Amino acid sequence: MIRIKAGVRRRRVLSLALPTAWGATAITYKLACPLAQQEGLGARIVTSAVFFAVGTGLIFHVRWALLRELRLARQVAGAAQSVLLRPLPQRIDGLRVAAAQLSADRGAAVGGDLYEVIATEHGVRVVMGDVRGHGIGAIGTVAAVLGSFREAVHDEAELGSVLRRLERALARHLGEPDPDSPVAEEFVTVLLLEIGEGGEVRAFNCGHPAPYLLSGGRVDVLTSGEPLPPLGPFPLPAELSAEHYGQLLPGESLLLHTDGVEDARDAHGRFFPLPAVLAEAVRTQPISPQAVLRAIFTRLLRHTGGPPTDDVAVLVLRNDRRHVPRQQEHSVAHQVT
Repeated sequence: MIRIKAGVRRRRVLSLALPTAWGATAITYKLACPLAQQEGLGARIVTSAVFFAVGTGLIFHVRWALLRELRLARQVAGAAQSVLLRPLPQRIDGLRVAAAQLSADRGAAVGGDLYEVIATEHGVRVVMGDVRGHGIGAIGTVAAVLGSFREAVHDEAELGSVLRRLERALARHLGEPDPDSPVAEEFVTVLLLEIGEGGEVRAFNCGHPAPYLLSGGRVDVLTSGEPLPPLGPFPLPAELSAEHYGQLLPGESLLLHTDGVEDARDAHGRFFPLPAVLAEAVRTQPISPQAVLRAIFTRLLRHTGGPPTDDVAVLVLRNDRRHVPRQQEHSVAHQVT
């Protein structure tokens, strides 16, 4: 810590050294140089050249300092991203995984969207969430929810208990802020999934967009029952029972996303046609999660004509397991709309 503080002080001294030297040079010339006291045209040209050189030097120094601060800010943002939305491995317990996010805040590498996939003794557990708002202001909430999820998925045998842990973590994070603060109105939509050994999918949906099932050349929206309210404004029900989304068979994929995808608009106000883009992407078999991501983000940026106005996150999981247990070889009917 002492070395870090010393390094910071040293950088501050060095950053002030050059402007001080330039300023001292200009003042010394003006006060001590006889040429600066003359009124002739030649003397004025020389004096103007000296002060022009000083001004140019100061401008370049300020530019260098700003670029340096920008590089440091990007390094900090990259470090925050690696901790919060750490890169997911390509394979997790027989599932091929691909995920990407895009922040709407140009000054942030991360925003208000969150996701994580963790293999546990209870199955592969997945969370996809969306914090109200976006950008740097939402990072604290993202950290609270993800931190709780990463612990709870290993500790809790029941998926409903994991959801309650997320709710309590969010409540602790929000605390009792100033009612006029934006944090007082913050909430998080959450889609919490559990994929069992045989591909059976159980889930809680707290106000989040429903996932898509990519099977063969088909694209279906998976729904089951009424979703719960987002975490934050209202308490969870006393009794929690996970919804059954059917079975993810070998070769099939699930796509999870935040509402920034389907809510993205073009210059004419038209929403992004995610189902149509997915239908085009799944024509190539077998379905590659990375290819699906590329198709979505390429078409999305083309649709919006630039960065989106809301944070965007997409997660694709494909079942690459070679078989399912004998007692589950018959496919459980997918519940689709």
